Amino acid sequence: MRRFLIWSALAVVVGLALAGGGYWAYWNFYARFQPVTITRNQAEIQRLLDEASWVSGGGGGEPLYVIGYRDSASTQRYELQEADKLRAGGVELRSIVFARPDREGQVQSTPAERATVAELWLSRDWSLYQRWTATPSRDWTAAGIPAADGNLARTAVVDASRQFVTRLTGLMREAGAPIGYPLVLWRDREGFLKACACADARSWAFIRDDFNAPDAVGPAGGSEVGPVVPAPLPLPGDGTSESLPYPVLPPIPPTGEPVPGQPGATPADPGQPAPATPGPARPVSPPQPSQQDDTTFF
Repeated sequence: MRRFLIWSALAVVVGLALAGGGYWAYWNFYARFQPVTITRNQAEIQRLLDEASWVSGGGGGEPLYVIGYRDSASTQRYELQEADKLRAGGVELRSIVFARPDREGQVQSTPAERATVAELWLSRDWSLYQRWTATPSRDWTAAGIPAADGNLARTAVVDASRQFVTRLTGLMREAGAPIGYPLVLWRDREGFLKACACADARSWAFIRDDFNAPDAVGPAGGSEVGPVVPAPLPLPGDGTSESLPYPVLPPIPPTGEPVPGQPGATPADPGQPAPATPGPARPVSPPQPSQQDDTTFF
């Protein structure tokens, strides 16, 4: 009886350990990368997204919001690698940028960044956003853009971008959603609002699955990557539209007659007899050997 109890207790411990390990593996490698369905504050969050000044390159009817700041490497990587895939799935990617506020006396944004954020919120210029994100931060000078510092109206716009993020973060925390950048929000096929703190690339596939977007697209951004079969080269006279037709040649005259159209040819006169055709050339006899002092030459 005692041995039975010992083995039973050991089996329970092993079973609990296996169950705990399996649950941890499921959470660590799969569940924690899944997006969160927002069940609270959906209307307030959607209103904030609609009122924000986002920029977009178009591409579809289903909106997907990407919120981040300029120096967020994960945000830049997400837009660079996923934008074309999502557009191929009929998604309009809308980017919302903000300038981070000072933290514990440390400035987290540059004057050029604040000027650009204010300009984007005011003009929603997609080409400006493309130039900005394609230029390294240390090289971006915001040339030609009015400064936000010292400009009361543009400083208020920069503060509005920060207030947007602060309000959105509070609503997301109340709904139990994670906070991280890029912060991606969209509605699934059933119309539920979903959120993803997509700093890890393992979260991106769940968003593509919601839109049936492809996992890869070609260089042009519209078709899946596949084997490229080169077109056969057109050959002369093979019947293709690219090939040249065979030229139409005149009949070949008998040997010895001049070809009409060539230099030296005279047009035929119907009143004159035809020129005599030269006969075949005489055969040339082979050379005969001749005897000299030392050798025989031919």
